[in-house]
Amino acid sequence: MKEATASFMLILCVLLLAHLNDAVQNFDVRQHLSTVSRYDFVKDVVDKNFVPSEIPDGCTPIHLNLVARHGTRAPTKKRMRELERLADHLEVLIREAKEKGSSLQKVPGWLQGWKSPWQGKLKGGELISKGEDELYDLGIRIREKYPDLFSEEYHPDVYPIKATQVPRASASAVAFGMGLFNERGTLGPGRHRAFAVTSESRASDIKLRFHDCCDNYKDFRISQAPAVERLKEPILDEMTSSIARRYELNFTRQDVSSLWFLCKQEASLLDITDQACGLFSPSEVALLEWTDDLEVFILKGYGKSLNYRMGVPLLEDIVQSMEQAIKAKEEKHTPGNYEKARLRFAHAETVIPFTCLLGLFLERSEFQQIQKEEPLALPPKPPQSRNWRGSILAPFTGNNMLVLYSCPANSSDKYFVQVLHNERPTPMPGCNGTDFCPFDVFKERIVAPHLKYDYNTLCNVQTEQAIHKSKTSKLSLLLHWLFPRWNDDTQSHKVEL
Repeated sequence: MKEATASFMLILCVLLLAHLNDAVQNFDVRQHLSTVSRYDFVKDVVDKNFVPSEIPDGCTPIHLNLVARHGTRAPTKKRMRELERLADHLEVLIREAKEKGSSLQKVPGWLQGWKSPWQGKLKGGELISKGEDELYDLGIRIREKYPDLFSEEYHPDVYPIKATQVPRASASAVAFGMGLFNERGTLGPGRHRAFAVTSESRASDIKLRFHDCCDNYKDFRISQAPAVERLKEPILDEMTSSIARRYELNFTRQDVSSLWFLCKQEASLLDITDQACGLFSPSEVALLEWTDDLEVFILKGYGKSLNYRMGVPLLEDIVQSMEQAIKAKEEKHTPGNYEKARLRFAHAETVIPFTCLLGLFLERSEFQQIQKEEPLALPPKPPQSRNWRGSILAPFTGNNMLVLYSCPANSSDKYFVQVLHNERPTPMPGCNGTDFCPFDVFKERIVAPHLKYDYNTLCNVQTEQAIHKSKTSKLSLLLHWLFPRWNDDTQSHKVEL
């Protein structure tokens, strides 16, 4: 009996080790880079437990809204300087180790003499060729998926394309448009079609750069930054200790933070996964990814309602465009004389709040919590699973599409909205967990609770103070009218104080 038990345990151990080995071999760090993930590596990651709706026969798409992040970009100037400082400090660490007589056998060869790939660059943050490809291919796929929506001759009022004034966003819009209208024109061998991309001023773009125009939000981000760093410190300290022991170099917490950033840039932009990323085990990558996701949750996502409710002007614009499409359908407007798609290109700071406005990536109970202004718990720490992953929420080129369908055969609801995240049908907890929601239900349960918030009231400190002052002034006048003697006595008392 003991021999049989021992044999069973041995077989169990072998199977477990084989499973763990497969998990490590199948681990692709490029799917775990939070919002620095490249679109092609995460767009097909789906919730296998969710079964998308079958679009009923007779239902046809009549309008499409797209909110997309810019494509893969180069690091910013600030981040490039950080990598140059990292190179300098790595050189110091190697020299110190040699002076102490260390063999450096455990130090990866690439670390010795490493220089940043972006060393000496004076400009940063631009859309790179991989990002252009992402948007170009996205444009082609959307046209192929919805041929009836994009069958009209191009006109800027039929297919308005909007981008922020940040060059990587407008360049993304151009790359997308080149794919969308590929071979639809007469320009050059590729038969390209000229099209318009319009932008609002950065100072007033409350639909796509609402985070830049919201003073209360900017104050919130500044005030919360130290707290976010404190949340990340234990993980970074743990990593620093582990990495220092493993490679016998006196790494600092800042070194580990910069090496993790380097890992994300190398893997996403250069497809190099065996250098900086190779310093970390899969479980360590998961923890570092989680710290990034925490920051995104607190400063851009469900961590505070202001993060997403400042996106109400964008939500209003989308609902308005769908209502106009329904009106055109009901009034039988001639094709080519009404808008069929509204296409927007912006940033993670746009896509993430908009995703939250739709209530995506929440359990149904959590959706009820945010409706009641109740705070949500932070995303659970690995190895626990979580819905909130920056790599899925807003990778480079990450997007939300809302497709409006006309279903004339349906007796109760004639119009439906399908929500797709990164081109995949995505459940809406606010609409009973379906991705295909009656338009009136979508407006009532998902949109209406947000529309009671005014952007200026949410974002402008002076407006809040003015409203408070106005209410106080009106109350004083009312009291003075009702109780003139009481009011005089009160004013007299104030003078004495």
